[in-house]
Amino acid sequence: MASEKRQLFIGGESVPTADGRTTEDLNPFTGEVYAVVAAAGAADVTRAVDAAQEAFAEWAATSPSARRRILLRAADELEKRTPEAIALMAQEVGGVAGWAGFNVMLAANMLREAAAAATAPIGEVLTTDTPGQLSLAVREPLGVVAAISPWNAPIILSARAVAAPLAAGNTVVLKPSEDAPIAAGHFIADVLHEAGLPAGVLNVVTNAPADAAEVAEALIADPRVRAVNFTGSTEVGRIIGTLAARHLKPAVLELGGKNSLLVLDDADLDHAVEAATFSSFFNAGQICMSADRILVHASVAEEFTAKLAAKVSSLPHGDPADPGTVIGPVITPGAASRVAALVTEAVDAGARVRAGGDGAATVLDNVTPAMRIFQEEIFGPAVVVTTVADDDEAVAIANDTEHGLTAGILTEDSRRGLALARRIRTGIVHVGNQTVDDEPQAPFGGVKASGYGRFGGRWGIEAFSATRWVTVASEHGHFPI
Repeated sequence: MASEKRQLFIGGESVPTADGRTTEDLNPFTGEVYAVVAAAGAADVTRAVDAAQEAFAEWAATSPSARRRILLRAADELEKRTPEAIALMAQEVGGVAGWAGFNVMLAANMLREAAAAATAPIGEVLTTDTPGQLSLAVREPLGVVAAISPWNAPIILSARAVAAPLAAGNTVVLKPSEDAPIAAGHFIADVLHEAGLPAGVLNVVTNAPADAAEVAEALIADPRVRAVNFTGSTEVGRIIGTLAARHLKPAVLELGGKNSLLVLDDADLDHAVEAATFSSFFNAGQICMSADRILVHASVAEEFTAKLAAKVSSLPHGDPADPGTVIGPVITPGAASRVAALVTEAVDAGARVRAGGDGAATVLDNVTPAMRIFQEEIFGPAVVVTTVADDDEAVAIANDTEHGLTAGILTEDSRRGLALARRIRTGIVHVGNQTVDDEPQAPFGGVKASGYGRFGGRWGIEAFSATRWVTVASEHGHFPI
């Protein structure tokens, strides 16, 4: 029996779709129906944009301090709902308690950072050669923003998708993942409206998987939508970016990664094992920042790999609702089959299983560049360990991918690590740390096929506001004709 039923959220009200259609949302651990949600079509998208457009002028004119108060109340409300979030993420996306709690903590801090940005300076006084003129560069909200959020870190990434746009004075239509319509959509809307967000400022449109392309295109194509943000796979990101470009709209795209963790010959190996385990297997490896490839200096490779295999083999798998579970299920049977196929193909081609296999958290070595698992984003509980001869080879392998999201460099020599960091082509790199890290005030995003644009801090406000040049003349000018 479905425990949740949700309609669309438009104009501050729960409303059915125009044709009354619904879609099922499954529990990835049990396979049972967790929720039934509205399945929107293009006409429903138009209704949501209508509401957002109608609310825009008043929200844009709302004082920065008033917007700040709402966002701060929302952060507090979100933290109060931590137990609810833990139960929700276990049921809807298979998230274990620690991951769900982290989602709430970081999402609340993202709302607080956005609240601070709402009252930060938003312009500059420019120099000018015109006598008696004041020249200004000012930032103003764009209008309606389309936000498309994923399932894997649903509370973090739905909060991130809306926080900066709202702080900057925009209104939002949020389209959450079909695999997490509540956690990646309705949950954050509930919190913000409980905190006092006016009706129509944030609207949530859910859809059936078969209708995803139609709904996304209708949303992006609407001329009243003035910017787009999307977090998800590179494959879908290419489509979203193409649609946005076709309609001449700026987009912030945070996409997939093929992230490398470098373990240098001077690394503290016990610490490196702990860091690598977290980096590769937190949320069952279903994080855009997860380490897919661990590049280890030859002199320490066998010792490191043996210790990593032992650590990974000890991780408890199972029901995400069990507080003792460390690795829960992947999101769908199709996702599980894909990861299993990557592992099986590699083993058949000569890779060696050092831990796991058969659906358990897996560590492989003897992997070659010809294997798909070496080249494709895994996005599941598996990692490959590759031996490198020196720092140069490690950098070459880390850069040998179309992606460029994040990297980690484990070394006890920060000068050496920083020198390597400058050579790695990623949007993010952590010296002395692993690949999975996020802070709301930091510029978060990738390069190459990992996307473009930045969330976080002032960069988020800049992404969702327009720069205008405004001048004020205090005396009459002289004209040549």
